[in-house]
Amino acid sequence: MSELPEITDEEMDTMIPMARHYSVVILREGPEYGSPEAKPIIWEHGRRNFALRAAGALAVVMPVEDATDVCGVGIFDRSVEETTALMSDDPGVQAGVFTFDVHPARGFPGDSLPT
Repeated sequence: MSELPEITDEEMDTMIPMARHYSVVILREGPEYGSPEAKPIIWEHGRRNFALRAAGALAVVMPVEDATDVCGVGIFDRSVEETTALMSDDPGVQAGVFTFDVHPARGFPGDSLPT
């Protein structure tokens, strides 16, 4: 990695108050994750994620690709309570394919993934 740019105290003082509240979801394997019925349910879970993105509720969705029980991470532009309600209605959660945790977080508007 190349040398990092210097960030002054003044820049920090300007940026920190701009942080907004978001919710982070950690999606995990549920008891039905490996069942034969899971694949079409996971497909519908993905379709719902695309709809949540299109509606502006789910800012970042990231499937996790390692050998742990973590299946994905999502950043919601909603309160913890609203995000919990949205996730409780997820078809994968309702079918026991996934479980989830919701965490309050702060981030900077305009942050994005590199293209």
